[in-house]
Amino acid sequence: MSIELVTLVVRTYDEAIAFFVDVLDFTLVEDSPSLTNDGRPKRWVVVRPPMGETGLLLAEADGHDQITAIGNQTGGRVGFFLRVANFDATYQKMLDADVTFISLPREEPYGKVAVFCDIAGNRWDLLGPVSR
Repeated sequence: MSIELVTLVVRTYDEAIAFFVDVLDFTLVEDSPSLTNDGRPKRWVVVRPPMGETGLLLAEADGHDQITAIGNQTGGRVGFFLRVANFDATYQKMLDADVTFISLPREEPYGKVAVFCDIAGNRWDLLGPVSR
């Protein structure tokens, strides 16, 4: 058993694809036409980190409730965790791409960590390997 996808509500598909693919180096796994439960057109957009098993289903906000959830899917807590092999290089690449970090890097027992916001405003931990 595994978790295949996690939905991330975003403002627009293309803005979110650009962030995850161009900035975070995720792979665009699928971008297909689809329909909402009531028959309106939408897209089925999945991105996944390199070598990752769980992907993100990027869901363009539809309606007031979803629009208000953009950037606050986890109530202001860090809700997503991106583990990378080279923390310093990834951190610098993200800084160069103007990603917003809300904490400076620090060492924790579980690795180097800094909190950043994705394109929608959700908080993520950027996690590096445990220092030896």
